[in-house]
Amino acid sequence: MSAEQVARWVAAHPLSPAHVDCATAVMLKILDGKCRMRPTEKRVMELLYDAVRDCPGALLGGAEHALIAEARGSLDEAMTLRVYERRVLAETTISRPVMKGFKAMLREQGLLDPRHDQESAEP
Repeated sequence: MSAEQVARWVAAHPLSPAHVDCATAVMLKILDGKCRMRPTEKRVMELLYDAVRDCPGALLGGAEHALIAEARGSLDEAMTLRVYERRVLAETTISRPVMKGFKAMLREQGLLDPRHDQESAEP
């Protein structure tokens, strides 16, 4: 899936501020190496994050986006630890039902393949 396809999907399926938070948390999880999604789905989630990072979140925002931008530029061991700490905080801030609903919505609305629900046990 391309950035243009994801941008079109976002235009047709605007995310709520809570779902923007979920996309941000998943991006942190990808960066710290704890995301269990398939590589193709991780790429889609990276593209989704890029498409919505300027949208308002309900609980997460500028600090997380700045950290993600910094980590994408230089992901050494110290940065990975910073990302991990922020990811754990983000995941405790977002309720499990909200995150599960977000992932289910992505599958139901066709952004992620519904046959590959690899993160069903993840927060």
